Formats: sequence, structure tokens, C-alpha cells
Amino acid sequence: MSFKILVYIEVRDGKLKSTGGECLAEARKILGGSCKNLHAILLGSGCESHIKTVASWGAEKIYVVSTPETDTYQGEPTIQAIEALVNRENYNVVVGSASPTGRELFPRLAVRLRAAMLTDVVEFAAEESSIVATIPLYLGKCLRLVRAKAPITCVTLRPNVRPSEVMIVDGEPLVEHVSVTFNYERIKSRVIEVRQGKMERPDLTEANIIVSGGRALGSQENFNLLFDCADVIHASVGASRAAVDLGYVPYDLQVGQTGKTVNPKLYIAFGISGSIQHLSGMRTSKCIV
Repeated sequence: MSFKILVYIEVRDGKLKSTGGECLAEARKILGGSCKNLHAILLGSGCESHIKTVASWGAEKIYVVSTPETDTYQGEPTIQAIEALVNRENYNVVVGSASPTGRELFPRLAVRLRAAMLTDVVEFAAEESSIVATIPLYLGKCLRLVRAKAPITCVTLRPNVRPSEVMIVDGEPLVEHVSVTFNYERIKSRVIEVRQGKMERPDLTEANIIVSGGRALGSQENFNLLFDCADVIHASVGASRAAVDLGYVPYDLQVGQTGKTVNPKLYIAFGISGSIQHLSGMRTSKCIV
């Protein structure tokens, strides 16, 4: 069976998310390392500025949807745009990141496409006419091998499980600007404001280096030392649930079963007991100190 793959590339606040390169790199495994039939979609006004970068990651063709409806992710317009393109071009694999946006978007898209849904996978490949993916289970204690048998398969790849790769430095990709006719009766809600958090560091789910602290740091004042450390080594700051419950840091920095799942190259833990709930959120880090 020949595969035709569409990769959803996330753009947030005009900035390209590195997870797009990771998804394209993993998707090439299905095509035997080839870029043929590996396409990408960018949504939102001004996303044309990212075409060359996406092309360097190996996308043979890039679709651009420049509409106000997709400037800020709000679900239904993005689903309609991708659904229309998948049906028009007969894609049988749709790939995206298992980011907060991907976790909200892809299950809904899979229902709309009547597709199989493989979520939060750490790797995937093709076997004969099926997509086979590896998914962590039981807080990462074991791995499950899953085979999708539906005509269309949607896959979300856990961030940072593999690096993006520059395939073509000065390539000129095929670019198509797509006009979407939205069904506004299905758009039941609209984002009117996005309030940014106070942290200016990279999001934990995409950070290469994370410095985390736990209950044993003893106070919010002591925890601030980790922020100073993070500034020196260009890291993001995380925390255990105990540190969050004690008010040392806000919830959006929590790593673990009830917080965020992270996969940095380097994870440094200070004063963290190492409970299984915390380990489930960071055990796939490349190097743990």
C-alpha cells in the first residue's frame, strides 16, 4: 500500500513550533526515508514566512490557509480546513504533535474523518498496509504496540521524543494557497482573548533543558534559586506536585501524572522524592540528574 501523509504544523503567536520538524522526521519512516508524498499544512495569516523552514524539514508540498478564522486556534475552523484537504487529496495518514492543541484537535478530526486515532505515540512506522505505533502505558512502565487498520489514520507524536532534521537547505517546495469555505453553523464558539502566562521561558513540553524542584527546597524563596539557575543554562523550570501544592510555584509548572509530560534532553531534579506519579511525566528524558 502506498501512503500519502499530511502533517499539521503548529504556529502559535506567529512563531513556528519545532514539533512540526519532529513530526515530519518521524513520518518519513513510513515512506522509507523519502520526502515524496510527505506534505504539510500551515494555517493562519502570515504563516507564509515559515514556508522555507518547513521545506527544509523535508515537506515536498506545503498548503497555506491564510484566513482570520485560523489566526488563533479555536478548533472547528482548523478541523474543517484539514478535513477538506484530506478528502480532496485522499491522504491516508494525518500527523501532528501531542501538544495541548494536538490533543484537542486530533480526536475530533479523527471522528470527522472516520479515522483510526493513535495518540501520544513515541514512534510509528508502516508494516505492510498498516500504521504501527508504540504508545507508553501505566505511567511509562511498559509499551504497547498498536496497529491501525482503518483507511485513514490520525497520529499524534509526543514532543521531544526525536529531533527534527534539516533535509533540504535551499529547496523550493511546491506551495498551494488553499481557500476554505467554512460551515459557520458548526462553529459554536469563538476565541475572543488569549491571556499569556507570566513565564517567558519555553513551554515545558518543548524545552531541551528543565530544572525542577520539589518539597525539600523548603520555601518559595529557595525555589527562586532554580529560576536563577535556569537563566544561566537557558532552561525551563518545572516542579513536583508537592511544590505546587505548597505554593512555591503555579500549577502550569507541574510535571507528572496530573501535570505535564516532558521529554527534554536534560532533566535536573532538586529535592524531588521520585514518586511514580512524578516519574511518569519525565521518565523519557534523555538524561536525568
